[in-house]
Amino acid sequence: MPLSETQPDALARIYATALFELTSASGQAEAILGELEDILEAARGDKAFGEFLSSRVINTNRRDASLSKIFEGRASPVTLNFLRVLNDKDRLAHLPAITAAFDEKVQESYGRVEIDVFTASPMDAAALADVKARLSAAIGKDAIVHPYTDAAMVGGIKLRIGDQLIDGSVQSQLRQLKDKLTTDGAASLRSKFGQILDDTAGGE
Repeated sequence: MPLSETQPDALARIYATALFELTSASGQAEAILGELEDILEAARGDKAFGEFLSSRVINTNRRDASLSKIFEGRASPVTLNFLRVLNDKDRLAHLPAITAAFDEKVQESYGRVEIDVFTASPMDAAALADVKARLSAAIGKDAIVHPYTDAAMVGGIKLRIGDQLIDGSVQSQLRQLKDKLTTDGAASLRSKFGQILDDTAGGE
C-alpha cells in the first residue's frame, strides 16, 4: 500500500491542528514541517521506504522500533514522536495529507497562503510574478505560488487553494458553454452569438 497522496480531509486536519498547537508556541512549527517534508520526499524517492511507512503488513511494534532506529538523532524528538503516534494509530499512510494540512496551518500563521497554479504551458518568471502579485492583492495575504504544467489543458488557468479548485481553464469555459446550450437551447445561444457578431461589426 503506497502513501496516500490525497488532499487533506477532516482527520488529517485534526492531526495537523494537534501538531501545530504543540509546536507553534515553541517556535518549532516550520522546522518540524521541513522535517516531515524531507521524510515524504525520501519516501517518494525510495519505494521500499515508502512501503515501510505505509504497509499494514508490518507489525506496529516492529515498525515503532525501526522508526526509533532510523530517526533518533536524525530528526527532532517531536517529529519522531509524531511518527510513532501515527504508527500506533495506523495513520502513517496518511502522512502526505496530514503534512499538507499542517503546512496550511503554518503558512496561515505567517499570513501566507499556498496556491497551486496550473497552466497549459510553463510560465516564465515575469508571468509568474504577475500572477503572484494579483493573487496576493486579491486575497490580502502573501501568496506562495507553486506553478504546474497540465498538458491536458488547452489554455487558461486553474488555481488550487487547499482543497478548493478554481477552474478558469478553456475546458471549463467549454463545459459551461455546453451547459448553456443544453439549458437555454440552440436558438437562444445563436441569438447571443448574433449579438456578439453585430457588436463586432458595428465597432469596425
